[in-house]
Amino acid sequence: MDNAEQFFLELGRGFPYIGREVRIMVGKKEKFMDMLFFNYITRCFVVLEIKAGDFESPNTGQLGTYVVAVNHQMKEEWMNPTIGLLICKDKDEIEAQYALESSSQPLGISSYELSNLIPDNYKGSMPTIEEIEAELAD
Repeated sequence: MDNAEQFFLELGRGFPYIGREVRIMVGKKEKFMDMLFFNYITRCFVVLEIKAGDFESPNTGQLGTYVVAVNHQMKEEWMNPTIGLLICKDKDEIEAQYALESSSQPLGISSYELSNLIPDNYKGSMPTIEEIEAELAD
């Protein structure tokens, strides 16, 4: 978590840090997002979830829920839809692909090809998954 937080703070690509373990209510349940950023270049929130273990399909449901909750509760009309990034220790490529295809939200998983999931006007203003993974490995 510290490495991911530091990495985004050092990027200088329009990533103001909002917080760690950011509280959001989902129905009557209190939830906590690992990290929340706002990218002022793309004008959208970025939810970052970090899993110490291998990717599991339910991780995309959790992340997708956070993304939708941020869109409903925090996003202003002038902002673009929230993006979710999931960083995990390892993943099965097919399981990750199927999990992403089943979601209508813009989500990325670890080294999964994030650039195919975000609109062209967002590309270049966000770090690549490779950049994120390289920094987290240090």
